[in-house]
Amino acid sequence: MNIKKYIGKSWLSIIIPMIGVAGFTSCSDWDDHYEGDAASGTDISLWDAIQQRSDLSDFAQVLENTMVFRQHRKTSVSYADVLKGGRSLTLFAPVNGSFNKDSLLSLVVTASGDSAVERFFVLNHLSQNLVSADGTDKKFLLLNNKNIRFNGDVVGSVALKERNIHSKNGILHVMSSQMPYMYTIYEALANMPEFESNGKFLSSYNQDEFNENASVSSGIVDGKKVYVDSVMTPRNKLMERIGLLNAEDSTYHVVVPTEAGWNKAWKKAMDAFVFPKNNPKADSLQRLYAYRALMDNAIFSQTVQASIQDSVRSQFYNKLHPQYGVFYKPFDNNGIFGKAKNKITCSNGYLYATDEWVFDPAMTYHKTIEIEGETTSLITNYKLCSYIPFKLPNFPFVSKGEVLDIEPETGRSNWSVTFKVQNVVSGEYDIKLAALPKAILGWDSELPCRFTATINYIDENGNEQQYQCKDGQPFETDPFNYGYINLARFKFPACNYDQQSGQASITLTCSIKSSENMYYDRELLLDNIIFEPVKEK
Repeated sequence: MNIKKYIGKSWLSIIIPMIGVAGFTSCSDWDDHYEGDAASGTDISLWDAIQQRSDLSDFAQVLENTMVFRQHRKTSVSYADVLKGGRSLTLFAPVNGSFNKDSLLSLVVTASGDSAVERFFVLNHLSQNLVSADGTDKKFLLLNNKNIRFNGDVVGSVALKERNIHSKNGILHVMSSQMPYMYTIYEALANMPEFESNGKFLSSYNQDEFNENASVSSGIVDGKKVYVDSVMTPRNKLMERIGLLNAEDSTYHVVVPTEAGWNKAWKKAMDAFVFPKNNPKADSLQRLYAYRALMDNAIFSQTVQASIQDSVRSQFYNKLHPQYGVFYKPFDNNGIFGKAKNKITCSNGYLYATDEWVFDPAMTYHKTIEIEGETTSLITNYKLCSYIPFKLPNFPFVSKGEVLDIEPETGRSNWSVTFKVQNVVSGEYDIKLAALPKAILGWDSELPCRFTATINYIDENGNEQQYQCKDGQPFETDPFNYGYINLARFKFPACNYDQQSGQASITLTCSIKSSENMYYDRELLLDNIIFEPVKEK
Protein backbone atom coordinates (compact mmCIF):
# COMPACT_ATOMS: atom_id res chain seq x y z
CA MET A 1 0.00 0.00 0.00
CA ASN A 2 1.31 3.43 -0.92
CA ILE A 3 0.48 5.35 2.25
CA LYS A 4 1.24 8.66 0.55
CA LYS A 5 -2.01 8.71 -1.40
CA TYR A 6 -4.02 8.59 1.84
CA ILE A 7 -2.60 11.77 3.36
CA GLY A 8 -4.99 14.41 4.58
CA LYS A 9 -8.72 14.30 5.22
CA SER A 10 -9.40 11.34 2.93
CA TRP A 11 -6.81 9.18 4.69
CA LEU A 12 -7.92 10.09 8.18
CA SER A 13 -11.59 9.57 7.36
CA ILE A 14 -10.68 6.08 6.20
CA ILE A 15 -8.41 5.02 9.02
CA ILE A 16 -10.28 6.40 12.04
CA PRO A 17 -13.32 4.09 11.82
CA MET A 18 -11.22 0.97 11.29
CA ILE A 19 -8.90 1.41 14.27
CA GLY A 20 -11.40 -0.28 16.60
CA VAL A 21 -11.37 -3.58 14.76
CA ALA A 22 -8.09 -3.56 12.86
CA GLY A 23 -5.84 -1.62 15.24
CA PHE A 24 -2.79 -3.31 16.71
CA THR A 25 -2.77 -3.25 20.51
CA SER A 26 0.69 -2.25 21.70
CA CYS A 27 2.01 -1.61 25.18
CA SER A 28 4.30 0.99 26.71
CA ASP A 29 5.85 -1.90 28.58
CA TRP A 30 6.93 -3.65 25.38
CA ASP A 31 8.56 -6.49 27.33
CA ASP A 32 5.17 -7.71 28.56
CA HIS A 33 4.19 -8.53 24.99
CA TYR A 34 7.34 -9.59 23.17
CA GLU A 35 9.51 -11.98 25.10
CA GLY A 36 12.31 -13.81 23.31
CA ASP A 37 15.97 -14.64 23.14
CA ALA A 38 18.24 -12.00 21.71
CA ALA A 39 20.33 -12.80 18.66
CA SER A 40 23.98 -13.40 19.49
CA GLY A 41 27.27 -12.43 17.93
CA THR A 42 27.27 -8.65 18.34
CA ASP A 43 26.86 -5.99 21.01
CA ILE A 44 24.95 -3.43 18.95
CA SER A 45 21.16 -3.13 18.91
CA LEU A 46 18.89 -3.03 15.90
CA TRP A 47 18.62 0.70 16.39
CA ASP A 48 22.41 1.04 16.37
CA ALA A 49 22.58 -1.00 13.17
CA ILE A 50 20.14 1.35 11.47
CA GLN A 51 21.98 4.43 12.72
CA GLN A 52 25.20 3.18 11.13
CA ARG A 53 23.68 3.16 7.64
CA SER A 54 23.12 6.37 5.73
CA ASP A 55 20.72 4.63 3.31
CA LEU A 56 18.30 3.98 6.20
CA SER A 57 18.21 7.52 7.60
CA ASP A 58 14.66 8.21 6.35
CA PHE A 59 13.39 5.01 7.96
CA ALA A 60 15.19 5.89 11.19
CA GLN A 61 13.52 9.29 11.31
CA VAL A 62 10.06 7.73 10.91
CA LEU A 63 10.80 5.22 13.70
CA GLU A 64 11.93 8.00 16.05
CA ASN A 65 8.70 9.90 15.52
CA THR A 66 6.19 7.03 15.52
CA MET A 67 4.91 6.20 18.99
CA VAL A 68 3.65 2.89 20.28
CA PHE A 69 -0.11 2.76 20.75
CA ARG A 70 -1.81 1.04 23.66
CA GLN A 71 -5.60 0.71 23.77
CA HIS A 72 -5.91 3.40 21.08
CA ARG A 73 -3.81 5.81 23.15
CA LYS A 74 -0.51 7.23 22.06
CA THR A 75 2.29 6.46 24.49
CA SER A 76 5.66 8.18 24.95
CA VAL A 77 7.56 5.11 23.69
CA SER A 78 8.86 5.42 20.13
CA TYR A 79 9.82 2.59 17.82
CA ALA A 80 13.40 3.79 18.11
CA ASP A 81 13.09 2.95 21.83
CA VAL A 82 11.64 -0.45 20.96
CA LEU A 83 14.61 -1.28 18.71
CA LYS A 84 17.03 -0.30 21.47
CA GLY A 85 15.46 -2.81 23.87
CA GLY A 86 16.21 -6.41 24.63
CA ARG A 87 13.39 -8.06 22.77
CA SER A 88 14.20 -10.23 19.75
CA LEU A 89 12.80 -8.90 16.48
CA THR A 90 13.38 -9.13 12.76
CA LEU A 91 13.40 -5.77 11.01
CA PHE A 92 12.86 -5.27 7.29
CA ALA A 93 14.17 -1.75 6.65
CA PRO A 94 13.32 -0.01 3.34
CA VAL A 95 16.06 2.18 1.87
CA ASN A 96 15.81 5.93 1.37
CA GLY A 97 13.74 7.02 -1.59
CA SER A 98 11.53 3.92 -1.62
CA PHE A 99 8.77 5.57 0.45
CA ASN A 100 7.51 9.07 1.17
CA LYS A 101 9.12 10.03 4.47
CA ASP A 102 7.55 13.49 4.56
CA SER A 103 4.04 12.09 4.17
CA LEU A 104 4.56 9.72 7.09
CA LEU A 105 6.06 12.40 9.31
CA SER A 106 3.13 14.69 8.60
CA LEU A 107 0.75 11.98 9.77
CA VAL A 108 2.45 11.05 13.05
CA VAL A 109 1.86 14.47 14.57
CA THR A 110 -1.75 13.45 15.31
CA ALA A 111 -2.86 10.44 17.31
CA SER A 112 -4.99 8.98 14.52
CA GLY A 113 -2.25 9.52 11.97
CA ASP A 114 0.38 8.01 14.25
CA SER A 115 -1.80 4.93 14.70
CA ALA A 116 -2.14 4.64 10.92
CA VAL A 117 1.62 4.87 10.35
CA GLU A 118 2.21 2.36 13.13
CA ARG A 119 -0.08 -0.30 11.71
CA PHE A 120 0.28 0.23 7.99
CA PHE A 121 3.96 1.06 7.81
CA VAL A 122 6.09 0.39 10.91
CA LEU A 123 4.51 -2.87 12.07
CA ASN A 124 4.43 -4.00 8.45
CA HIS A 125 8.25 -4.10 8.58
CA LEU A 126 8.68 -5.89 11.91
CA SER A 127 8.29 -9.49 13.02
CA GLN A 128 8.52 -11.10 16.43
CA ASN A 129 10.00 -14.17 14.71
CA LEU A 130 13.73 -14.33 14.12
CA VAL A 131 13.81 -14.90 10.37
CA SER A 132 17.10 -15.40 8.51
CA ALA A 133 17.52 -15.44 4.76
CA ASP A 134 18.88 -18.93 4.13
CA GLY A 135 17.39 -19.75 0.75
CA THR A 136 14.45 -21.73 2.15
CA ASP A 137 10.78 -20.87 1.71
CA LYS A 138 9.16 -19.88 5.00
CA LYS A 139 6.00 -18.19 6.23
CA PHE A 140 5.73 -15.98 9.32
CA LEU A 141 3.75 -13.18 10.92
CA LEU A 142 4.52 -9.49 10.89
CA LEU A 143 3.69 -7.51 14.03
CA ASN A 144 0.43 -6.27 12.49
CA ASN A 145 -0.60 -9.95 12.23
CA LYS A 146 -0.15 -10.07 8.48
CA ASN A 147 1.08 -13.38 7.08
CA ILE A 148 4.05 -13.02 4.77
CA ARG A 149 6.33 -15.40 2.92
CA PHE A 150 10.14 -15.32 2.77
CA ASN A 151 11.15 -16.96 -0.50
CA GLY A 152 14.85 -16.90 -1.30
CA ASP A 153 15.81 -13.23 -1.60
CA VAL A 154 12.22 -11.96 -1.74
CA VAL A 155 10.02 -11.05 1.24
CA GLY A 156 6.42 -10.91 0.10
CA SER A 157 6.96 -9.14 -3.23
CA VAL A 158 10.03 -7.08 -2.28
CA ALA A 159 13.62 -8.08 -3.00
CA LEU A 160 16.36 -7.96 -0.37
CA LYS A 161 19.17 -5.49 -0.88
CA GLU A 162 21.24 -6.83 2.02
CA ARG A 163 20.51 -9.77 4.27
CA ASN A 164 21.16 -11.17 7.75
CA ILE A 165 22.68 -8.22 9.60
CA HIS A 166 22.74 -9.55 13.17
CA SER A 167 22.42 -7.49 16.32
CA LYS A 168 22.08 -8.31 19.99
CA ASN A 169 18.28 -8.09 19.78
CA GLY A 170 17.47 -9.37 16.34
CA ILE A 171 18.13 -9.50 12.63
CA LEU A 172 18.12 -6.63 10.14
CA HIS A 173 17.33 -7.11 6.45
CA VAL A 174 17.76 -4.10 4.17
CA MET A 175 14.92 -3.98 1.63
CA SER A 176 15.03 -2.53 -1.87
CA SER A 177 11.69 -0.80 -1.23
CA GLN A 178 8.93 -0.57 1.35
CA MET A 179 6.87 -3.72 1.89
CA PRO A 180 3.33 -3.15 0.60
CA TYR A 181 0.53 -3.51 3.10
CA MET A 182 -2.09 -6.05 2.01
CA TYR A 183 -5.65 -5.39 3.14
CA THR A 184 -7.90 -7.96 4.71
CA ILE A 185 -11.27 -8.15 2.95
CA TYR A 186 -12.74 -6.02 5.72
CA GLU A 187 -10.00 -3.40 5.32
CA ALA A 188 -10.54 -3.33 1.55
CA LEU A 189 -14.26 -2.67 2.06
CA ALA A 190 -13.57 -0.05 4.74
CA ASN A 191 -10.80 1.74 2.84
CA MET A 192 -11.34 1.50 -0.90
CA PRO A 193 -13.53 4.31 -2.25
CA GLU A 194 -15.35 2.00 -4.68
CA PHE A 195 -16.87 0.21 -1.67
CA GLU A 196 -17.47 3.32 0.43
CA SER A 197 -21.12 2.78 1.43
CA ASN A 198 -20.65 -0.90 2.20
CA GLY A 199 -17.50 -0.32 4.25
CA LYS A 200 -18.96 2.64 6.13
CA PHE A 201 -21.93 0.58 7.29
CA LEU A 202 -19.84 -2.46 8.22
CA SER A 203 -17.31 -0.42 10.20
CA SER A 204 -20.12 1.38 12.07
CA TYR A 205 -20.48 -1.82 14.11
CA ASN A 206 -16.92 -1.57 15.46
CA GLN A 207 -16.80 -1.33 19.22
CA ASP A 208 -14.45 -2.02 22.11
CA GLU A 209 -15.49 -4.31 24.94
CA PHE A 210 -13.87 -4.43 28.35
CA ASN A 211 -11.80 -7.62 28.78
CA GLU A 212 -11.89 -8.36 32.49
CA ASN A 213 -9.69 -11.47 32.26
CA ALA A 214 -6.88 -9.59 30.52
CA SER A 215 -7.14 -6.49 32.73
CA VAL A 216 -5.13 -5.92 35.92
CA SER A 217 -7.11 -5.17 39.08
CA SER A 218 -5.76 -3.16 42.03
CA GLY A 219 -8.50 -4.33 44.39
CA ILE A 220 -12.02 -3.46 45.52
CA VAL A 221 -13.17 0.11 46.21
CA ASP A 222 -16.73 0.76 47.42
CA GLY A 223 -17.68 -2.79 46.46
CA LYS A 224 -16.39 -2.46 42.90
CA LYS A 225 -13.21 -3.70 41.26
CA VAL A 226 -10.72 -1.00 40.33
CA TYR A 227 -8.40 -1.64 37.40
CA VAL A 228 -4.95 -0.12 36.95
CA ASP A 229 -4.69 -1.62 33.48
CA SER A 230 -7.98 -1.93 31.62
CA VAL A 231 -7.75 -3.95 28.42
CA MET A 232 -10.37 -3.39 25.74
CA THR A 233 -11.01 -6.01 23.07
CA PRO A 234 -12.05 -4.82 19.60
CA ARG A 235 -15.25 -6.40 18.30
CA ASN A 236 -17.60 -6.14 15.34
CA LYS A 237 -20.84 -8.04 16.01
CA LEU A 238 -22.01 -7.72 12.42
CA MET A 239 -18.89 -9.45 11.12
CA GLU A 240 -19.33 -12.15 13.74
CA ARG A 241 -22.64 -12.94 12.05
CA ILE A 242 -21.74 -12.73 8.37
CA GLY A 243 -18.08 -13.84 8.39
CA LEU A 244 -14.83 -12.86 10.10
CA LEU A 245 -13.63 -10.75 7.19
CA ASN A 246 -10.83 -9.18 9.24
CA ALA A 247 -9.37 -12.49 10.46
CA GLU A 248 -5.91 -13.11 9.01
CA ASP A 249 -6.17 -16.87 9.58
CA SER A 250 -9.30 -17.27 7.41
CA THR A 251 -9.73 -17.45 3.66
CA TYR A 252 -12.86 -16.06 2.04
CA HIS A 253 -14.26 -15.38 -1.41
CA VAL A 254 -16.58 -12.35 -1.27
CA VAL A 255 -18.68 -10.87 -4.09
CA VAL A 256 -19.58 -7.18 -3.69
CA PRO A 257 -20.77 -4.60 -6.22
CA THR A 258 -18.99 -1.28 -6.45
CA GLU A 259 -20.67 1.91 -5.28
CA ALA A 260 -23.32 2.46 -7.98
CA GLY A 261 -24.37 -1.19 -8.08
CA TRP A 262 -24.37 -1.41 -4.29
CA ASN A 263 -26.58 1.66 -3.88
CA LYS A 264 -29.07 0.32 -6.44
CA ALA A 265 -29.31 -3.05 -4.68
CA TRP A 266 -29.37 -1.33 -1.27
CA LYS A 267 -32.46 0.67 -2.19
CA LYS A 268 -34.34 -2.48 -3.21
CA ALA A 269 -33.28 -4.29 -0.04
CA MET A 270 -34.30 -1.34 2.13
CA ASP A 271 -37.75 -1.38 0.48
CA ALA A 272 -38.08 -5.05 1.47
CA PHE A 273 -37.36 -4.41 5.16
CA VAL A 274 -39.73 -1.61 6.11
CA PHE A 275 -40.66 -2.20 9.74
CA PRO A 276 -43.77 -0.66 11.34
CA LYS A 277 -43.19 2.87 12.58
CA ASN A 278 -44.26 1.99 16.11
CA ASN A 279 -41.25 -0.31 16.41
CA PRO A 280 -38.63 1.82 18.23
CA LYS A 281 -35.85 0.02 16.36
CA ALA A 282 -37.52 0.24 12.93
CA ASP A 283 -34.77 2.27 11.25
CA SER A 284 -31.82 0.33 12.64
CA LEU A 285 -33.50 -3.02 11.92
CA GLN A 286 -34.24 -1.93 8.37
CA ARG A 287 -30.60 -1.05 7.71
CA LEU A 288 -29.26 -4.16 9.44
CA TYR A 289 -31.45 -6.61 7.52
CA ALA A 290 -30.98 -4.75 4.23
CA TYR A 291 -27.22 -5.13 4.67
CA ARG A 292 -27.48 -8.78 5.58
CA ALA A 293 -29.85 -9.35 2.67
CA LEU A 294 -27.08 -8.27 0.32
CA MET A 295 -24.17 -9.90 2.14
CA ASP A 296 -25.35 -13.15 3.75
CA ASN A 297 -25.08 -15.09 0.50
CA ALA A 298 -22.10 -13.15 -0.86
CA ILE A 299 -19.50 -14.61 1.52
CA PHE A 300 -17.91 -18.00 0.96
CA SER A 301 -15.43 -19.61 3.32
CA GLN A 302 -12.71 -21.49 1.47
CA THR A 303 -12.59 -24.19 4.15
CA VAL A 304 -16.16 -25.47 3.59
CA GLN A 305 -16.09 -25.79 -0.19
CA ALA A 306 -15.99 -29.34 -1.53
CA SER A 307 -15.09 -28.37 -5.12
CA ILE A 308 -15.00 -24.63 -5.62
CA GLN A 309 -14.78 -24.86 -9.41
CA ASP A 310 -18.07 -26.78 -9.55
CA SER A 311 -20.09 -25.00 -6.89
CA VAL A 312 -19.83 -22.85 -3.78
CA ARG A 313 -21.94 -22.77 -0.64
CA SER A 314 -22.48 -19.53 1.18
CA GLN A 315 -22.02 -19.03 4.91
CA PHE A 316 -25.76 -19.47 5.41
CA TYR A 317 -26.32 -22.62 3.39
CA ASN A 318 -28.75 -24.91 5.20
CA LYS A 319 -29.12 -28.52 4.10
CA LEU A 320 -32.78 -28.38 5.15
CA HIS A 321 -33.31 -25.85 2.33
CA PRO A 322 -30.78 -26.96 -0.31
CA GLN A 323 -32.31 -24.76 -3.00
CA TYR A 324 -30.78 -21.71 -1.34
CA GLY A 325 -27.17 -20.66 -0.82
CA VAL A 326 -25.59 -22.86 -3.53
CA PHE A 327 -24.13 -21.34 -6.69
CA TYR A 328 -22.89 -23.48 -9.55
CA LYS A 329 -19.91 -22.92 -11.86
CA PRO A 330 -18.94 -19.72 -10.02
CA PHE A 331 -15.93 -18.96 -12.25
CA ASP A 332 -17.79 -19.26 -15.57
CA ASN A 333 -18.59 -16.02 -17.41
CA ASN A 334 -22.10 -15.99 -15.95
CA GLY A 335 -21.00 -17.29 -12.56
CA ILE A 336 -20.98 -15.12 -9.46
CA PHE A 337 -17.17 -14.84 -9.49
CA GLY A 338 -16.85 -14.81 -13.28
CA LYS A 339 -19.00 -11.67 -13.53
CA ALA A 340 -16.47 -9.66 -11.53
CA LYS A 341 -14.79 -6.78 -13.31
CA ASN A 342 -11.94 -6.85 -10.80
CA LYS A 343 -10.54 -9.56 -8.54
CA ILE A 344 -8.79 -8.00 -5.55
CA THR A 345 -6.28 -10.19 -3.72
CA CYS A 346 -6.44 -9.64 0.03
CA SER A 347 -4.44 -11.11 2.89
CA ASN A 348 -7.32 -13.40 3.83
CA GLY A 349 -8.90 -14.19 0.48
CA TYR A 350 -10.36 -12.55 -2.59
CA LEU A 351 -12.82 -9.72 -3.13
CA TYR A 352 -14.72 -9.86 -6.42
CA ALA A 353 -15.88 -6.40 -7.48
CA THR A 354 -18.93 -6.42 -9.76
CA ASP A 355 -20.93 -3.70 -11.46
CA GLU A 356 -24.25 -5.06 -10.19
CA TRP A 357 -25.37 -7.18 -7.24
CA VAL A 358 -25.22 -10.62 -8.87
CA PHE A 359 -27.87 -12.42 -6.81
CA ASP A 360 -31.64 -12.89 -7.13
CA PRO A 361 -33.79 -11.52 -4.27
CA ALA A 362 -36.13 -14.51 -4.68
CA MET A 363 -33.18 -16.80 -3.88
CA THR A 364 -31.77 -14.70 -1.05
CA TYR A 365 -34.01 -12.40 1.00
CA HIS A 366 -37.42 -12.31 -0.76
CA LYS A 367 -37.89 -16.07 -0.55
CA THR A 368 -40.89 -18.31 -1.00
CA ILE A 369 -42.70 -18.97 2.29
CA GLU A 370 -44.21 -22.44 2.57
CA ILE A 371 -46.80 -23.26 5.22
CA GLU A 372 -47.15 -27.01 5.42
CA GLY A 373 -50.63 -27.87 6.68
CA GLU A 374 -49.27 -30.60 8.94
CA THR A 375 -46.98 -28.14 10.74
CA THR A 376 -49.48 -27.61 13.50
CA SER A 377 -47.08 -25.38 15.47
CA LEU A 378 -48.01 -22.63 12.98
CA ILE A 379 -51.70 -22.78 13.94
CA THR A 380 -52.41 -19.80 16.19
CA ASN A 381 -56.18 -20.15 16.46
CA TYR A 382 -58.97 -22.54 15.44
CA LYS A 383 -62.72 -22.72 16.00
CA LEU A 384 -65.46 -25.35 15.60
CA CYS A 385 -63.09 -27.99 14.29
CA SER A 386 -60.39 -30.49 15.02
CA TYR A 387 -57.29 -31.08 12.94
CA ILE A 388 -55.16 -34.19 12.47
CA PRO A 389 -51.99 -34.44 10.36
CA PHE A 390 -51.47 -37.73 8.58
CA LYS A 391 -48.92 -39.17 6.18
CA LEU A 392 -49.51 -40.18 2.59
CA PRO A 393 -46.28 -41.95 1.57
CA ASN A 394 -47.80 -43.34 -1.63
CA PHE A 395 -48.70 -39.93 -3.05
CA PRO A 396 -45.43 -38.32 -4.29
CA PHE A 397 -47.18 -35.18 -5.53
CA VAL A 398 -48.24 -34.30 -1.98
CA SER A 399 -45.76 -31.84 -0.46
CA LYS A 400 -43.60 -33.54 2.20
CA GLY A 401 -45.90 -36.57 1.89
CA GLU A 402 -48.27 -35.30 4.55
CA VAL A 403 -51.55 -33.33 4.81
CA LEU A 404 -53.72 -31.79 7.52
CA ASP A 405 -57.25 -33.13 7.89
CA ILE A 406 -59.52 -30.29 9.12
CA GLU A 407 -62.81 -31.74 10.36
CA PRO A 408 -65.84 -29.69 11.50
CA GLU A 409 -67.25 -30.28 14.96
CA THR A 410 -70.68 -30.99 13.49
CA GLY A 411 -72.15 -31.32 10.03
CA ARG A 412 -73.20 -27.66 10.22
CA SER A 413 -70.02 -26.09 11.71
CA ASN A 414 -68.33 -23.40 9.66
CA TRP A 415 -64.87 -23.76 11.12
CA SER A 416 -61.87 -21.43 10.94
CA VAL A 417 -58.13 -22.09 11.24
CA THR A 418 -55.44 -19.39 11.39
CA PHE A 419 -51.82 -20.09 10.35
CA LYS A 420 -48.87 -17.89 11.27
CA VAL A 421 -46.88 -16.54 8.29
CA GLN A 422 -43.30 -16.00 9.44
CA ASN A 423 -40.68 -13.67 8.07
CA VAL A 424 -42.60 -11.85 5.36
CA VAL A 425 -40.77 -8.90 3.87
CA SER A 426 -42.46 -5.69 2.80
CA GLY A 427 -42.94 -6.99 -0.71
CA GLU A 428 -45.46 -8.56 -3.05
CA TYR A 429 -46.46 -12.24 -2.98
CA ASP A 430 -48.66 -14.55 -5.00
CA ILE A 431 -50.58 -16.63 -2.44
CA LYS A 432 -51.92 -20.07 -3.31
CA LEU A 433 -53.30 -23.13 -1.54
CA ALA A 434 -53.18 -26.83 -2.36
CA ALA A 435 -55.91 -29.22 -1.20
CA LEU A 436 -56.15 -32.96 -1.68
CA PRO A 437 -59.53 -34.32 -2.97
CA LYS A 438 -61.01 -37.14 -0.95
CA ALA A 439 -61.79 -38.95 -4.18
CA ILE A 440 -58.08 -39.52 -4.81
CA LEU A 441 -57.92 -41.40 -1.52
CA GLY A 442 -61.03 -43.41 -2.38
CA TRP A 443 -63.06 -41.77 0.36
CA ASP A 444 -66.83 -41.60 0.05
CA SER A 445 -67.12 -37.98 -1.08
CA GLU A 446 -67.20 -36.22 -4.43
CA LEU A 447 -68.08 -32.76 -3.09
CA PRO A 448 -65.85 -29.69 -3.01
CA CYS A 449 -65.01 -27.78 0.15
CA ARG A 450 -65.83 -24.06 0.11
CA PHE A 451 -63.92 -21.52 2.20
CA THR A 452 -62.81 -17.89 2.38
CA ALA A 453 -59.28 -16.65 3.01
CA THR A 454 -58.22 -13.59 5.00
CA ILE A 455 -54.72 -12.10 5.27
CA ASN A 456 -54.03 -10.61 8.71
CA TYR A 457 -51.12 -8.18 8.73
CA ILE A 458 -49.57 -5.12 10.36
CA ASP A 459 -49.47 -1.91 8.33
CA GLU A 460 -46.62 0.59 8.16
CA ASN A 461 -47.96 2.44 11.21
CA GLY A 462 -48.14 -0.72 13.32
CA ASN A 463 -51.92 -1.16 13.13
CA GLU A 464 -53.59 -4.54 12.66
CA GLN A 465 -55.33 -4.86 9.31
CA GLN A 466 -57.13 -7.51 7.26
CA TYR A 467 -57.28 -8.22 3.57
CA GLN A 468 -60.17 -10.29 2.27
CA CYS A 469 -58.95 -12.44 -0.61
CA LYS A 470 -61.22 -12.15 -3.67
CA ASP A 471 -63.20 -9.45 -1.83
CA GLY A 472 -64.42 -12.02 0.66
CA GLN A 473 -65.94 -14.33 -1.97
CA PRO A 474 -65.43 -18.05 -1.30
CA PHE A 475 -63.07 -20.46 -3.04
CA GLU A 476 -63.91 -24.04 -3.94
CA THR A 477 -61.61 -27.04 -4.02
CA ASP A 478 -61.60 -29.42 -6.98
CA PRO A 479 -63.32 -32.61 -5.77
CA PHE A 480 -61.43 -34.83 -8.24
CA ASN A 481 -58.05 -33.22 -9.01
CA TYR A 482 -55.10 -32.18 -6.88
CA GLY A 483 -53.86 -28.67 -7.60
CA TYR A 484 -53.33 -25.13 -6.40
CA ILE A 485 -55.98 -22.48 -5.89
CA ASN A 486 -54.81 -18.91 -6.43
CA LEU A 487 -55.95 -16.90 -3.42
CA ALA A 488 -54.46 -13.42 -3.96
CA ARG A 489 -51.62 -11.24 -5.06
CA PHE A 490 -50.84 -9.15 -2.01
CA LYS A 491 -48.14 -6.68 -1.03
CA PHE A 492 -47.28 -6.45 2.65
CA PRO A 493 -46.71 -2.79 3.57
CA ALA A 494 -44.43 -3.74 6.49
CA CYS A 495 -42.24 -6.73 7.25
CA ASN A 496 -42.12 -8.86 10.37
CA TYR A 497 -38.74 -10.38 9.66
CA ASP A 498 -37.18 -12.12 12.67
CA GLN A 499 -39.71 -10.56 15.06
CA GLN A 500 -41.56 -12.33 17.86
CA SER A 501 -44.61 -10.08 17.74
CA GLY A 502 -46.58 -8.62 14.87
CA GLN A 503 -46.40 -11.75 12.74
CA ALA A 504 -48.70 -11.95 9.74
CA SER A 505 -51.21 -14.79 9.44
CA ILE A 506 -53.78 -16.27 7.09
CA THR A 507 -57.22 -17.45 8.20
CA LEU A 508 -59.20 -20.08 6.32
CA THR A 509 -62.93 -20.09 7.12
CA CYS A 510 -65.40 -22.67 5.93
CA SER A 511 -68.23 -20.87 4.08
CA ILE A 512 -71.19 -23.19 3.56
CA LYS A 513 -74.82 -22.43 4.33
CA SER A 514 -77.01 -25.08 5.93
CA SER A 515 -79.08 -25.15 2.78
CA GLU A 516 -75.93 -25.98 0.78
CA ASN A 517 -74.90 -29.07 2.73
CA MET A 518 -75.85 -31.39 -0.10
CA TYR A 519 -73.54 -29.50 -2.50
CA TYR A 520 -70.40 -29.05 -0.38
CA ASP A 521 -68.19 -30.91 2.06
CA ARG A 522 -66.98 -29.10 5.18
CA GLU A 523 -63.92 -31.34 5.62
CA LEU A 524 -60.69 -30.01 4.08
CA LEU A 525 -57.48 -31.97 3.38
CA LEU A 526 -54.95 -29.13 3.37
CA ASP A 527 -51.57 -29.83 1.81
CA ASN A 528 -49.90 -26.41 2.01
CA ILE A 529 -50.18 -22.66 1.52
CA ILE A 530 -47.49 -20.95 -0.57
CA PHE A 531 -46.41 -17.29 -0.49
CA GLU A 532 -44.39 -16.90 -3.67
CA PRO A 533 -42.49 -13.64 -4.29
CA VAL A 534 -43.57 -11.64 -7.31
CA LYS A 535 -40.52 -10.92 -9.45
CA GLU A 536 -39.99 -7.50 -10.94
CA LYS A 537 -40.55 -7.29 -14.67
